Amino acid sequence: MAMITVQLNGEARPLPAGLTLTGLLETLELDPRKVAVERNLEIAPRGQYGQIAIADGDRLEIVHFVGGG
Repeated sequence: MAMITVQLNGEARPLPAGLTLTGLLETLELDPRKVAVERNLEIAPRGQYGQIAIADGDRLEIVHFVGGG
């Protein structure tokens, strides 16, 4: 399987080629409803996670929403 390398929250991380943002979140066991994903300094629209392919060299930041009072 071909691999790519991305920057994920500031750390280099190998990922399988052809992965989408949805696939990444599934791999990380994260609920897409509870995170925001920034790809190359742009917020990715949640409704398009399944169509956005991750490319070699992408810079990804995943932010978790935390509830509180």
